[in-house]
Amino acid sequence: MTISRDHNITTGQVYREVIEKERRGGFLGKTVEVIPHIPDEVKRRIKNAANSTKADFVIVEIGGVVGDYQNILFLEAARQIKFDGEKAIFVHVGFLPVLHHLGEMKSKPLQHSVRALMQTGIIPDFIVCRSEQPVDDVRKEKIAMFCNVRENDIISNPDVDNVYELPLLFEGQKFGEKVLEKLGLKPTGSDMKEWREAVASMKNARGTVKIGIVGKYFDIGDYKLSDSYISVIEAVKHASARHGVKPDIVWIDSKDFEKNPEKLGLLSGLNGVIVPGGFGGSGVEGKISAIKYARENNIPFFGLCYGLQLAVIEFARNVCGLKGANSTEIDEKTPHPVIDILPEQKKIIEGRNYGATMRLGGQLVHIKNGTLAGKLYGKDSVTERFRHRYEISPQYVETLEKNGFILSGSTPDGRIKQIGELPGKKFFVGTQFHPEFTSRLTAPNPLFEGFIRACIGK
Repeated sequence: MTISRDHNITTGQVYREVIEKERRGGFLGKTVEVIPHIPDEVKRRIKNAANSTKADFVIVEIGGVVGDYQNILFLEAARQIKFDGEKAIFVHVGFLPVLHHLGEMKSKPLQHSVRALMQTGIIPDFIVCRSEQPVDDVRKEKIAMFCNVRENDIISNPDVDNVYELPLLFEGQKFGEKVLEKLGLKPTGSDMKEWREAVASMKNARGTVKIGIVGKYFDIGDYKLSDSYISVIEAVKHASARHGVKPDIVWIDSKDFEKNPEKLGLLSGLNGVIVPGGFGGSGVEGKISAIKYARENNIPFFGLCYGLQLAVIEFARNVCGLKGANSTEIDEKTPHPVIDILPEQKKIIEGRNYGATMRLGGQLVHIKNGTLAGKLYGKDSVTERFRHRYEISPQYVETLEKNGFILSGSTPDGRIKQIGELPGKKFFVGTQFHPEFTSRLTAPNPLFEGFIRACIGK
């Protein structure tokens, strides 16, 4: 199922709606308080999400951990939903650490989190045990005793090599059937054949494709966080599974290229290069250098959002001869603002309403026939998800196309360009949208499929 913005409920949204409703006179002069009015708004939004998709049942994830003050009101809303008579069950995910110097799995942290949950008035129907190893019967018996949950309703959730094995692991414990039983719904039988085949393709992959992701959001203190680009990683996995190869992801900090340009040579050992989305000027010149190297050496390149914008900047500078070409996000005084905020967006910024300048969510993309994007999608229009503020400047479109940069995707009116590609290359495509957001294990995004196909030489 493709979900909408209604399915993302934040504290800010909730408080803003309650305040605005009070200003509109929606409470008829009554005193407005945190409880019950904030939980009431949370419940309204959950029901709205269910009704908008005509769902049979709704899964609600409450972020954070029990005891976080940020989620107290969401937990209160969840408690009230069941109290109001709705068919509802509670699934609590808890951590069972293994202390390696002892060699024993400890259930005390989980017991304490369940007790904290009970203090909010919620008694879990299921406990999902997150751990390195499968939970044994001894631990299950102890958890059942001290957490007031039947052993049969304690679900093991151990580490797995491939996260897509997890639904199969839950299926093996009949988790889905147990949930339906508690909700008073009849099991319809699940068909996991296609999913099993995709997972098997991942596990049995014979070949390897080496993909470099040139980013800048890896370093957090002393740690490197590859999950900064988790959607991109998963989209690569989806497409690789379809072609029976295993992706070998190489993390490349673009700032390294700025400090040591000679390191660009390491890109020659890759099967393909991805420059993902981002904001700000940090590491940008390193990304541009990587794009130039990939273009000149015919290495398959895929630019996502900011990646497309930087590909346009690189092409404008080094092919179109527009010296100093840049994005106004990086250089407001650039002589050639090939990437800029559109005029109507500038008016919004003048009113200091910065959030409204983001182009978000699903948007229709018109695709030119005869282009690589057209061949990969196999249709003349698609809906893809966006999250950006800057665009390719319309006044530079003619110059880019005259020099061979094909702008193969646009808004239906043709005004805003949303896909760019270079013909004659193994693969050189950039998108203003985020195709990784619409990729699924059993239905990889066509552009990622085309990229991986090019990387393995098909």
